[in-house]
Parts: sequence; structure tokens; C-alpha cells
Amino acid sequence: MNNLLPILKVQAKKNPRDLEAPERYYLQAVKNGNTNLERLAYLISNQSTVREPDCLAVLHAFVHNMLDELSQGRVVQLGILGNFQIGVNSEGSDLPEDVNRSNLKRVKLNYRPGSRIQKQINQLDFQIKAYEAE
Repeated sequence: MNNLLPILKVQAKKNPRDLEAPERYYLQAVKNGNTNLERLAYLISNQSTVREPDCLAVLHAFVHNMLDELSQGRVVQLGILGNFQIGVNSEGSDLPEDVNRSNLKRVKLNYRPGSRIQKQINQLDFQIKAYEAE
């Protein structure tokens, strides 16, 4: 692990249910770039005897097979990493016979971290940036 701390910023937000209410202040995680499969392959290859192209090939195969398993309605269980499962948001109908694909609003990927990862995330230290009015 490195010594960089994830950053949280103070963010003002209106209450969507009561737009006349005063703003309240919340902590919001700040994105600090992206990591792609190539970067992960590079990092893994530097921590093992497996070459970078081989790591990348395994990661690509992993993504392909994970998508295939999810498309069959399976929960993909990855041990300490956690579980992935397809989820949906839909609009309701008054009668069950009125429900069809047009009720579907959004398909999403649900992730539930394994207990070890959740514990480590809960123990993270953060750098908090002060509120900056816009």
C-alpha cells in the first residue's frame, strides 16, 4: 500500500424533498484518477513471476467469463473480493399482467465486498478538504 490518503470533500446539498430548506453539508469521496486492466496487469506482474501480457490475458478472460456468468443470472462469487450480481430498477404497475420490459428503468451491477475488504475499507484514514463555496 502507498502513503497517499483518499480525499473527502465537504459538499453542500439541497434537500430534494424540500427545496426551501437550508443546505446541509456532507462528506463526498473525491475521485483521484482511474486504474485500467493494463495497469493492474503491470502491478500484478511486478509482484509475481507472471509476465505482464500473461496477467493481461487472464484479466481479459476473467472479464469475459464474469460477463457470461452474469448474463446467465448467476451471482459471481470471488471469495475475499466479494460478490457481483445483476440488479434492476423498474417502475411499478397496478396489475401484474401490465408488467413488461418497458417497466425496466435501469440495469446495474451490484457489488457486495467480502468481509476482509469491507473491514479494510472501514479502517481507511482520510484527508478532509474544507468546504469551498461555488
